[in-house]
Amino acid sequence: QVQLVESGGGSVQAGGSLRLSCAASGDPYSRKNMAWFRQAPGKQREGVAAVYGSGAGVDYADSVKGRFTISQDNAKNTVYLQMNSLKPEDTAMYLCAAGPPYMGRVLKPGTYNYWGQGTQVTVSS
Repeated sequence: QVQLVESGGGSVQAGGSLRLSCAASGDPYSRKNMAWFRQAPGKQREGVAAVYGSGAGVDYADSVKGRFTISQDNAKNTVYLQMNSLKPEDTAMYLCAAGPPYMGRVLKPGTYNYWGQGTQVTVSS
């Protein structure tokens, strides 16, 4: 079992920044891959950023490349998502996800077995 707790969401104006945190606990093997997803009302869950293979690689959705950075602090069992140059279209519930070490499809929801409750990000124009 893995437990995930997100924090750091909030409301910002366009162009602003936020840093999300995901504190993880539980079976280390089941959280070798970690990712951030987002879901806006009426839209499908979208993979935003992933760090996989215990930090061997990272991947980003095209829509956030150059603006968002995923990182992890293994000593704190925490994954971060630094979000800069935020846009109104970034508004969504952001969810942290964890899964076993799988090197493909790291931005697809089906790759992950465990999910946090989410933290809301709202960007106003």
